[in-house]
Amino acid sequence: MTAEAAAVVGGLQDSRGWAGHPRCLYTLFFTEMWERFSYYGMRAFLILYMTAPAVAGGLGFDVRQAGSIYGTYTGSVWLASIGGGLVADRLLGAYRSVLFGGAIIALGHFTLAFKALPFFYTGLALIVIGTGLLKPSATTLLGSLYDEQDARRDAGFSIFYMGINMGAFIGPIIAGALAQRVDWHLGFACAGIGMTLGLIQYVVSRDRLRPALNHPAADPRATATRIGSSAAPGAAANPVRNAGLPDRAGATRGFTPTEWKRMAAVLVFFIFAALFWGAYEQAASTLNLFVDRYADRTFFGWTVPSSWFVSIQAMFVILLAPVFAWLWVRLGPREPSTPMKFALGLLFVGLSFVLLLPAGALAQGGEGVKVSSLWLVAAYFIQVVGELCLSPVGNSVVTKLAPGRMVGLMMGLWFLSIGAGNKLAGWVAGFSSTVPLTTLFGAIAAVTIGAALVLFLIVRPVRGLMSGVH
Repeated sequence: MTAEAAAVVGGLQDSRGWAGHPRCLYTLFFTEMWERFSYYGMRAFLILYMTAPAVAGGLGFDVRQAGSIYGTYTGSVWLASIGGGLVADRLLGAYRSVLFGGAIIALGHFTLAFKALPFFYTGLALIVIGTGLLKPSATTLLGSLYDEQDARRDAGFSIFYMGINMGAFIGPIIAGALAQRVDWHLGFACAGIGMTLGLIQYVVSRDRLRPALNHPAADPRATATRIGSSAAPGAAANPVRNAGLPDRAGATRGFTPTEWKRMAAVLVFFIFAALFWGAYEQAASTLNLFVDRYADRTFFGWTVPSSWFVSIQAMFVILLAPVFAWLWVRLGPREPSTPMKFALGLLFVGLSFVLLLPAGALAQGGEGVKVSSLWLVAAYFIQVVGELCLSPVGNSVVTKLAPGRMVGLMMGLWFLSIGAGNKLAGWVAGFSSTVPLTTLFGAIAAVTIGAALVLFLIVRPVRGLMSGVH
């Protein structure tokens, strides 16, 4: 084994961080936390800013137009991850992709701080480009820290996911309050400051990332021959990832039958994840408008900014992520398979909209009726239980199923499922002002619960496509 291979394996075995995880997990934890602070902080008030009248400093768009722009923007953020994954795999490498992507994101938020409409669209475009570079590469670096059979792997992704949601929790509270109570554009600038703090932390902590940077996924110039001359050209460079895989005899278009089956499994997960996110991401679109217009937000005589409710999902993730991280390790061989977890995620998000049916009926049952905000709190709790069954597990399984030389691209494809869901969420939000809420919530519940039932029925075939990856 070469010195570089020893460095890779040594990184996989690093347990000097908190709870026995690699130390560099926490550099990635805080980088992603600040990036999500900026993204979710701005997203929490984006549709509210677009629909606010011009006299209130908003853009004065109608709900259908605002929903379309919201869905296109949030969907494009994840769509750009495909191109970003390719750039990371072929040109920049994961470390520099995160660095350059974060700088472009910060520039985008600061551009949004200017009031002219061209700055609005330019700022959104810059955030799309920057996030496309950063998101798949940060997850690629994280995946390189663990052997695919490492019992800590899903727990590590859950911890990382908790960092994402710390940013998602704090961002709307700070940026949302500044936007709604002081000035919309100050909220945009606040999001840019958050991303800048994340970049500073990332660069200062570079030394902790050495185990991940030694992994070939972090450097596009790395090839299998850097790890050991016995590896086949084009094979994954991680010696552990390739353990037990068949040789490349019978490969079609550069991939073995096993690799084709695993990529087919990723496609299945993509389809069901898109449906999940289409429902889950109603929080910042349809449900954001719902709480702003129909919910009683007064507590002890003080009216809570509607953008703060977007933080509730993140708060529940922070509280429950350690529980799920512990649960998956505790269950050991009894842990549900990845397809089963996806089915549970869809089921829970569907049930959350069943719960909201009475709230929708009450809200539109009479002029000036305000429903209790607790309806939203309860629904978000159920949604987060579903999210923790699906999202961090999905991130983890894609890095295990993807051929080693295509991890960045496959992570981009995974993020595309979130993009498709976000576009769907924006499209649905456009109907919230013309379709009864009970009809809207009922349709979302029917689609997601129906998808869950289908996935329950095909768990065994999907596990077969995964070819031994659990």
